[in-house]
Amino acid sequence: MVAAGLRDAILSGVLAGGTPLRQEEIARRFGVSKIPVREALRQLEGEGLVSFYPHRGAVVSRLSRLEVEEITEIREMLEPVALGKAFPRLGEEEFARAEDILRQIDEEEDLISRWGELNWRFHATLFAPAGRPRLMEIIRMQHVAFERYIRMHLALSDYEKPQREHYELLELCRRGDEEAALALLARHVRETGDLLLESIKE
Repeated sequence: MVAAGLRDAILSGVLAGGTPLRQEEIARRFGVSKIPVREALRQLEGEGLVSFYPHRGAVVSRLSRLEVEEITEIREMLEPVALGKAFPRLGEEEFARAEDILRQIDEEEDLISRWGELNWRFHATLFAPAGRPRLMEIIRMQHVAFERYIRMHLALSDYEKPQREHYELLELCRRGDEEAALALLARHVRETGDLLLESIKE
């Protein structure tokens, strides 16, 4: 509960980068002891949303071009691996679920706040048949860390290009064109990272 509440406040911008996260104050706000607060802050540190500093304690991590570059590199390496391992096991059940998620994105009125969740559900649907839970968790954490940047980008731009690429990726998977699907996924991740770097510069 504490981790979810703090995560939402960070991703929505209510808690800006550099904001101190005082355990006593958070415990009082959520009506809990400091133990679950410490656990929540460590979990958010693992997701890249919180940083710990000597003599300062926990603070909200600042937006960083270097972080965008690193997350992009990790995703570009690992997501094609996940999709490649899943590819032989993908079937109509996964395709139908993925298409339903894309339609939800198209119809969502509050896309800025829902994009991260729906985008991850789409990617995870295609990756899940790989049967690699550790790999999935590493990739999921990169998506979580990316969400602040994605929200900022969507506030300045739109989602049409990445969403169009989602549909193209799904179609390539349906056709069984693994080579083209993996190449598109890598390019999709790389170009998304480039867009986010542009957003930070702006």
